[in-house]
Amino acid sequence: MCRNITTLRGLEPAATDEEIEAAARQFVRKISGVQSTSARTEAAFERAVREIVHATSHLLADLPPRQQPPPTLPPLRRRAAGPGRLGERATARGR
Repeated sequence: MCRNITTLRGLEPAATDEEIEAAARQFVRKISGVQSTSARTEAAFERAVREIVHATSHLLADLPPRQQPPPTLPPLRRRAAGPGRLGERATARGR
């Protein structure tokens, strides 16, 4: 699986629509081999992203809570957290 897609279940606060869409886009890019859309690929690409966002939102809502937080933050949270955030999180969990 693509290394850029991170676990969204168990995030506090819960995964945002933006984070779910970013993961869906990365997934569609990976499985389709389409890195940037063209006039010929855009409609199919965007439809697939919408469908995966929909399915992912339902999946996350239907699953029980996680016992532990996910091991890494999604890329959008890493950027917002700044450079020291990941190290602090790993330390707080005893790593």
